Amino acid sequence: MVQTAPAHLLLAPLRLNNVLQLQILRSAQEIARFRPIWERLGREHHTIFQEFDWNLLAARMFAGRETPHVIYAHASFGEAIIPGVLRQASGIAELGLLGEELFDYRNFIFAGDEDVLYSALAHLADLNRPLRVTAMRRHDCEDLPSELALTRFTVAPGIRHRQLSPDTFAEMHLRLARNLRRMQRLGYEFNTWDGANSQLLRTIYELKAEQDPQSLFRDPLRREFMIEAGLLQPQRMQIFTLESGSRLGAALVTFLDPGVRRFYTCWFAPELSKHSPALSLIYEASRLSLAEGLDCDYMTGEQPYKLRLATSAVQLFHLNATADQLAALGRPSLQELKLAG
Repeated sequence: MVQTAPAHLLLAPLRLNNVLQLQILRSAQEIARFRPIWERLGREHHTIFQEFDWNLLAARMFAGRETPHVIYAHASFGEAIIPGVLRQASGIAELGLLGEELFDYRNFIFAGDEDVLYSALAHLADLNRPLRVTAMRRHDCEDLPSELALTRFTVAPGIRHRQLSPDTFAEMHLRLARNLRRMQRLGYEFNTWDGANSQLLRTIYELKAEQDPQSLFRDPLRREFMIEAGLLQPQRMQIFTLESGSRLGAALVTFLDPGVRRFYTCWFAPELSKHSPALSLIYEASRLSLAEGLDCDYMTGEQPYKLRLATSAVQLFHLNATADQLAALGRPSLQELKLAG
């Protein structure tokens, strides 16, 4: 038996044993009331891109582009959250996950029996749209049913601190250390800031947009999202810079998750390119991360500068599913639940 509860019953006690209950949230206002459940389920896994505050901010800021369609499924043997959205991609109506184009890693949040997750995914079939998700990490795909098509996308290069000491890393990249010292002799100081420095973030993303015609951050709303995200948990967003007075030579925006620093955005002044300021900055942030006992995640893509530093990589996947494939996930489970109830 499937019951769809209105939003005002979101936090109401769910007392029926062996009955799957579905609650659908279609606005940021409804999602905001969902914090206790989301934070409880997301406590032990996932990345900053699955955290409640980031998803609520995305639901609010990008509502004009992606209509929230978040599903919460609950039964006596498990719970699941599908942070879904309805959107148009190249003129085609489809389903995706919250975060617009700015979330590197996507995932579903669940605890308990996988049948609850499968049944929640099956409910998306009622919308008669395909589900497209980019990108999911290999270990986040392990609990997904084989009926969902996963295709290789790219990798996320990185360094695992247990496999490489900061001293060994420094010895492997003596040239980058020299470049950093050269930048310092030119008057550029190495600084660190947190996400509360909104003006610095604004400057970085405006410069990024000006420098790269293909940059996502040519979109003002995406720049505003990053500034607002920095204020959510300032200590989780760390910014490394090379600065000479009011001149910015290079900047690196990173996110902190438990045990790992994620390298998200890098920019450098073109006139300093012969000194490799961006790569030198990434090198120093990596060395410091290893010294702090943190892994380094250079995130989506196999760019040469990432591969130059990385010693490992995580495979990333596209997830694609038709409405029929989604529908097939939950029907057997729902029948079993009905019989059990």
